[in-house]
Amino acid sequence: MLERLWNGWRSSYISSLGSDADEPGQGSVFTRILESGLPDDQTNIVHRGRNCFAILNAYPYGTGHLLVLPYREVANLDDLDGAETAELWATVTDAVGAVTAAYSPDGVNVGLNLGRAAGGSVSEHLHVHVVPRWIGDGNFMTAIANTRTLPEPLDDTAAKLRVAWP
Repeated sequence: MLERLWNGWRSSYISSLGSDADEPGQGSVFTRILESGLPDDQTNIVHRGRNCFAILNAYPYGTGHLLVLPYREVANLDDLDGAETAELWATVTDAVGAVTAAYSPDGVNVGLNLGRAAGGSVSEHLHVHVVPRWIGDGNFMTAIANTRTLPEPLDDTAAKLRVAWP
């Protein structure tokens, strides 16, 4: 029998974001971070390439949860040009290598949520999730206390991943 573990907090989070399209000229949260002029150690950007970059998820599913995305704000894979496509997947490969070297997880989830209906909370700016996973990492805290436990601050995670970046 299939059991379901509901993440009710997720719906509230997604609904609270609203659509960046409601704020003309503002751009996605990622575009706003890039245009902020803040240094990478304050924005938790782990890697910058020519067309793409990697940043820590501000609301991670677990320690080391990275997002890899193009600088250019596009919603769909077919909106990417050839250089962006090639670099996006090469950067995803490097991100998997970095989280593996830094955290020695039992596995890694890699995926995209294209469109709001698919769970894309920032659907106007395509991003690939790279999430290190450990056997037993889905623990009781999320289920009974509506809480995720993260053992280290994001800036410490970013520093470890920068050092481990291939």
